[in-house]
Amino acid sequence: MLPERYQTHLITQLNKAQYLILSILIQLLQSYRWVRLEELANKFPQFILFESRRKKIQRFLDLPSLTLETIWFPIFKDWLTRRWSINEVLYIAIDRTRWGCINLLMISLIVDHRAIPIYFELLDHVGNSDLDTQQALLSRIFPLLKDYKKVLLGDREFCSVDLAKWLNQQGNVYFCL
Repeated sequence: MLPERYQTHLITQLNKAQYLILSILIQLLQSYRWVRLEELANKFPQFILFESRRKKIQRFLDLPSLTLETIWFPIFKDWLTRRWSINEVLYIAIDRTRWGCINLLMISLIVDHRAIPIYFELLDHVGNSDLDTQQALLSRIFPLLKDYKKVLLGDREFCSVDLAKWLNQQGNVYFCL
């Protein structure tokens, strides 16, 4: 199910009931491989009305403690410190993609030709991201990576002189935009 390190961290962030719901949802996702709320509620193993199961899952997913900063960042930071030495070079990709009406700005760590998501934001508009949004996202992840040299990779959307100047000011950040 989940690695022990993940479990240890999640237990500190969630109460027993919340941790149990999360465990069940992860098992359902792994078994059935879909993310539709209604389907998850339909398969959720609790003998209450369907609508009650759906609302229970919705309330769980709306918990203030379920954020990338509280759940994912500590796990990611622990993984970084175990896998890479201080001052080692990390390759970070910034990319924006659009799936239908979903416009997503993503920052990922490149490892063995794979992108490991670090942080993302759903953009509330269509089209490219702006400099302020890019800086805000990068400002959230740079503290996680402060002990490492970073190479930021970005496609033509990110070839901004202002972004390059800002990256130069951050220290320990190289870039290829």
